Amino acid sequence: MTQRLGVVMNGVTGRMGYRQHLVRSVLAIREQGGVELSDGSRVQLEPLLVGRNESKLRDIAQRHGLERWTTSLEDALADDDYPVYFDAQLTAVRERSILAAVAAGRHVYTEKPTAESVEAAVRLAEAATAAGVKNGVVHDKLFLPGLRKLKRLVDSGFFGEILSVRGEFGYWVFEGDWQPAQRPSWNYRAEDGGGIVADMFCHWNYVLEQVIAPVEAVTARAVTHVPVRHDEKGEAYKATADDAAYAIFELEGGIIAQLNSSWAVRVDRDELVEFQVDGTAGSAVAGLFGCRVQPRSATPRAVWNPDLPEQHRYRDDWLEVPDNEPGGFDNGFKVQWEQFVRHVVEDAPHPYDFASGARGVRLAEAGLASSAQGRRIELAELAL
Repeated sequence: MTQRLGVVMNGVTGRMGYRQHLVRSVLAIREQGGVELSDGSRVQLEPLLVGRNESKLRDIAQRHGLERWTTSLEDALADDDYPVYFDAQLTAVRERSILAAVAAGRHVYTEKPTAESVEAAVRLAEAATAAGVKNGVVHDKLFLPGLRKLKRLVDSGFFGEILSVRGEFGYWVFEGDWQPAQRPSWNYRAEDGGGIVADMFCHWNYVLEQVIAPVEAVTARAVTHVPVRHDEKGEAYKATADDAAYAIFELEGGIIAQLNSSWAVRVDRDELVEFQVDGTAGSAVAGLFGCRVQPRSATPRAVWNPDLPEQHRYRDDWLEVPDNEPGGFDNGFKVQWEQFVRHVVEDAPHPYDFASGARGVRLAEAGLASSAQGRRIELAELAL
């Protein structure tokens, strides 16, 4: 048996909303015949596309054989055949749309950050709780193969006592003059909600919280390395948002995490993001897909000697962690979509709610405050 679940999808004309959420998640779920529930039945998704650009919506709908689209969010939320609302808009307009969806009694799944401030993010969580609607925030990094392997190691006790985490994320985003930028220009304008802290610290919060331990304090420095960029029309503009951030996160249990995030760094690592976790019993390096380990018993003796060229190939001492996943790993965005659908339809677990989203906004806000004030910031408790 297959039941139908209507989903209002707002913001699908943007890069993330279209590629990851519409094409690689919702449409991929439709092609596989829906989401399988615990009793073996299925839920098929029926998207209703919403956006401001009529011609783009029409083109997307025609390209993928979709019948329903509109430029009126109000009309979409008034249709009871679509009980789920998804938001992939700019952060600046997200809060208002989500509150409208909650007021309409819709279950809400949204990209992050959920709002522009901690107060607004908490307001969304409180509104959803009061309305009794299911709510979820995209936590896509947790579903990546590399981090799932890392979580498996943590759960198995492989590390012994975890001491520290080192993370490197980023790549060179072209300035837009001699080559088109790989990211939209609003990412580099603070007035439009841009900035790498606002974007990535929300990710780092849930990655650290769910895989290692909750964040208790942050010391950060946010900078704008590239002051002038060129937009989609080739016109120069002043970059007013931070394009790099260097942070120390203090985690529960005395664990120290150091994470660098940058859109102004050239890549000399295996993947665009890598995390090294060091513990008393072993270490691991995880990326988007791969994960390598080195147990205590197989750790080589390193000796500092600046007078002689290094002969030892340290990378050869690491062991690749196998997938061990029946059928392989699926697209992380799609996997979480399926999890949220099960949460809505059969109340299956989905811990990544608006409260989790608010904690991510809290870390981003604290990071910016730390950078502006030049001091360590302890994270305040959220009244949720």
